[in-house]
Amino acid sequence: MKNWTSPVSFLCILFTAFCTAQEPKTDAFETTSANFLPIGNSLLSITEKTETHSVLLAALRASELDCLLAYDAQFTVFAPSNAAFNKLSDVTKKLLLNPDNKEKLKAIMSYHIIAGKISASTILRAMCRGNGEASFTTILGEKITATMKGIDIVLTDPKGNQAKIVTADSEQRNGVIHEIDSVFFPVNLF
Repeated sequence: MKNWTSPVSFLCILFTAFCTAQEPKTDAFETTSANFLPIGNSLLSITEKTETHSVLLAALRASELDCLLAYDAQFTVFAPSNAAFNKLSDVTKKLLLNPDNKEKLKAIMSYHIIAGKISASTILRAMCRGNGEASFTTILGEKITATMKGIDIVLTDPKGNQAKIVTADSEQRNGVIHEIDSVFFPVNLF
């Protein structure tokens, strides 16, 4: 029996070493720059993979805010779905993606991003402390107010435009995405 134990153990070790040597090891935390997050874990990468946010992705890229969502910092994105963009007129959509309106588009997209990670439960707690209302400052420096309408969290900009959070808390490595049903317009395109 002792004669079998040693060769069998040796073969098991050799087989294990051979099997693990066959798969090339990849670094799951490969990054494009020292300040960027691992590929596949950022707010940007999930937006790229989500079919319902293709118009948002095009707008973020046209305004050059896409790199912000790949950066190693915490953000909350109120992400209008394609259905939200489809509520806009064709003229407005063309104006949005017109290169001549890049600064206005950047302002509009900045209105949907808040520095810091704010979950739906954090929004609800802030509303409880604020007598049913909570305000958050966008990276544009403007306030978005959150209130409840039935069981929905409704966001309102200073112009009175409203958007309902339809899908909350898509947690990513560098923040959270809340899908909303409308696009905020803090500036006039015309």
